[in-house]
Amino acid sequence: MKKEFKLTDTKLAPARQVDAVKHEINKYIARERRKTVAEGSDFWDFDCKFGKDKESAATIHVSEINKLIDKEVSEEAASFYIEILAKSAKRMQKAKA
Repeated sequence: MKKEFKLTDTKLAPARQVDAVKHEINKYIARERRKTVAEGSDFWDFDCKFGKDKESAATIHVSEINKLIDKEVSEEAASFYIEILAKSAKRMQKAKA
């Protein structure tokens, strides 16, 4: 998913628009996690970028998405860019001391 989301809409209240954006992002992540992983992989990992536009997007962890959306809303931004790319990964064992 590579998309620029608008935080303002003429038909929806700002809070409902933010909820709709978060719902669409969470729905995409859930859909990707339901797919079968490749041979030798355990789970789906996500490469995420977030920013005001495509050029200023920085790498983030998937768990930070909602916090950054809320930050953009509090700064009264009109839109933001998000990029979420799924990749299959294998869990690493923790090093034993």
